[in-house]
Formats: sequence, structure tokens, C-alpha cells
Amino acid sequence: MRLNFTVNGRRQEADDVWEGESLLYVLRERLGLPGSKNACEQGECGSCTVYLDGVPACSCLVAAGQAEGREVRTVEGLADEEELDPVQQAFVETGAVQCGFCTPGLLVQTHDLLERTAQPSDAEIRESLAGNLCRCTGYEKIMDAVRLAASRRSHG
Repeated sequence: MRLNFTVNGRRQEADDVWEGESLLYVLRERLGLPGSKNACEQGECGSCTVYLDGVPACSCLVAAGQAEGREVRTVEGLADEEELDPVQQAFVETGAVQCGFCTPGLLVQTHDLLERTAQPSDAEIRESLAGNLCRCTGYEKIMDAVRLAASRRSHG
């Protein structure tokens, strides 16, 4: 099948897509957007989180055919041409990344949290990020990054 959808604000087309192929596979292998990571393939780790019509979704669980005519925003789509999104910048500055495998999903999920809640409590941050697993950082620097991004968004 031919898949027509919008990715990071641009109309995209992918040919010869099998309906059961995951959105994650299409993004990474057909469109060359390697930001979303393929880890568990079961929707348990959050490393493949993208926006699907403005709602965070595990792209490994979305069949490519389900994306027809829809809008996808990946971690690459958070930044603009000139600079990183404040969430991305905060993760860099606080050292909230180690191996980086979980980072794309954490960035998308944090971005979504801050769109909904300008100044989230630590409990709200933990709840929002509960579906994103990280095996390297111990989460404290991730919490620092979310707090920093929130403070910059509310003052900027």
C-alpha cells in the first residue's frame, strides 16, 4: 500500500508499505528519521514515543496503515531550523542523557507534559514519564531537565 501522511509538518509518502508494518519502522527505515528508537517492540519502554495527531503514542504499536492521512511529530520535529526545543536544550544542559536510547521518547513525553502542565510537581513528572524506561541515568538528571525546561517555558 501507499502511505500518505504528514511528518514533522511535511507531507510524506511511502510506497510498498505492508499494512502491519509498524509506524516506527516506516519512520526509521523508509523516511530516514532515526530519532525514535526500536527497543522493546511491545510499547513498554517508551523509546519510540511520537506524537500521533497531537497525542503521544508508542510508534512500535501503531500499524503503518493506521497513520494514513494523519499527522506525526517525531523527536526531530521538536526543534526548529534554528535551535533546539527548550526541552531538548534542558536535557543537554543537565546531562540527562547517558546512552541516549530512551532520550527521544522522554523528550516527546516531557514536551507533552509541559504543553499540558506549565509547572508540574515532581509527582506529576514521575506519573507522566512512568511509561519511559531508562536503564542508565537513575532519573534524577531527567527530573532536573524537566524542572529546568518548565522554568524556562514559564519565564520565556
